[in-house]
Amino acid sequence: MGSEILIIAGEVSGDMHGSALVHAFKKLKPEVAFTGIGGDEMQKEGVNLMYHVSKMSFLGLVEVIKHLPFIKRVKKEIITHVRNQGIKHAVLIDYPGFNLSLAKSLKKEGVNIIYYISPQIWAWGRGRITKIKKLVDKMLVILPFEEKLYRDNGVDCDYVGHPLVERINNYCFTERDRIYIENNLDSSKGILLVQPGSRKQEVLEMYPVIIMGARRLAEEYDLQIVVNCSPGIEREIFEGLLADNQPKVIKGFTYELMKYATLGIVKSGTSTLEAGLMGLPMVIVYKANPLTYLIGRTLVKLKNIGLINIVMGKTVVPELIQGELTENGIYTRGREVMARSEEIKKELLKSRTVLGEEPASERSALMIASLIG
Repeated sequence: MGSEILIIAGEVSGDMHGSALVHAFKKLKPEVAFTGIGGDEMQKEGVNLMYHVSKMSFLGLVEVIKHLPFIKRVKKEIITHVRNQGIKHAVLIDYPGFNLSLAKSLKKEGVNIIYYISPQIWAWGRGRITKIKKLVDKMLVILPFEEKLYRDNGVDCDYVGHPLVERINNYCFTERDRIYIENNLDSSKGILLVQPGSRKQEVLEMYPVIIMGARRLAEEYDLQIVVNCSPGIEREIFEGLLADNQPKVIKGFTYELMKYATLGIVKSGTSTLEAGLMGLPMVIVYKANPLTYLIGRTLVKLKNIGLINIVMGKTVVPELIQGELTENGIYTRGREVMARSEEIKKELLKSRTVLGEEPASERSALMIASLIG
């Protein structure tokens, strides 16, 4: 066995899950080194980063095309490193556009491919399964219904549980009063949490509209607006987008804000599942480049795009997509959520039962350790 494993996580959520996986793996085989793409969390666990996730956050087809020369350079550097170091095993985390393309090159080098957190083939059509079957030696999935889908199509696959359940169960929450004091929040008011995404482009596209609707809701329900600033985003970006009457922008207390907030306006993605597991009544929002969205809608086979709604198999919380994402849309849907707040909270908390209590990182680390020998 080589003493180095390639690991690739191209987004903030992948960095979070990757760090937990590496942490669990190091308990089993502390002598093994990890090199690849990740973020601050993976770096804290000792991963040698060739590129940071902040350089890899391309949103949609149009943006990917713009960055093709950079993407090709990154792949070339990774393959060169794999050859020079004699790396025989790679762990690819989500990020399918890049990772499946990279897997093709890695396969030619004789690298064993372990894919952790499946591409959402159930959403984008099942044409990718044929490619995955050729490229991936082991698929580790985090949604219960994915295992059967892959196995029925001849892919070696195991369900390991969802890493967010494990992460939240193990999380040590800072007390509400301390959050309010440390961030100079008004103790007499609840929180309207704005979660605008982890990519700069998402923030630029959606934040100005979100904040206008949020202000109307905050005034009506006597709430204070708090913007949760992702680690990969500079807080100054919010000041530049809206100079007057700035809401509070906070970094570093994502789970506390989700737990203690009264209402959320949350960008579609992993955050909707995190908020759902916390029982936060919310409105899910999403807006992309028009061409990217048009192509996406012709491919997507699902009624919902919010991950919490997909997991629950129904529309538990409303979604405002593309042209529906307006100031008035946010205000109207926000009022509907507030009117059914307790009912929605109970429904969202059922997601913990749906996803189960499997310790995903530990199970995945054990499987990877046994696969690489």
